[in-house]
Amino acid sequence: MERVLGIGGYFLRATDPAALAVWYRESLGLDTDEHGLWQQEQGPTVFAAFESTTDYFGARTQQCMLNFRVRDLDAMLAQLRAGGADIAEETQEMEGVGRFAWVTDPEGNRIELWQPAG
Repeated sequence: MERVLGIGGYFLRATDPAALAVWYRESLGLDTDEHGLWQQEQGPTVFAAFESTTDYFGARTQQCMLNFRVRDLDAMLAQLRAGGADIAEETQEMEGVGRFAWVTDPEGNRIELWQPAG
């Protein structure tokens, strides 16, 4: 059976795509080229479906949520706070899985940050 190899892309609608791309580069350090190509580090990826009534993604109009793996969640949150990002107050830790926090990008998309356990 043929199978997919990994996530090939994630595409967002934006009122100002260029400004949003700059925010992701400057706030999260997403090292993308002019076409959005990003060579990410190897590591785990979660693909999971949630109940349609979930509030986990933030606004009910947001149909999916991007999750970024980070090496040091506390350092990333400090960097985002210094840049004035909209960060959720709560963080979460799941034993054996890791630590989680959430930030909302300038277009209102809730993003999850994940520091895997280990």
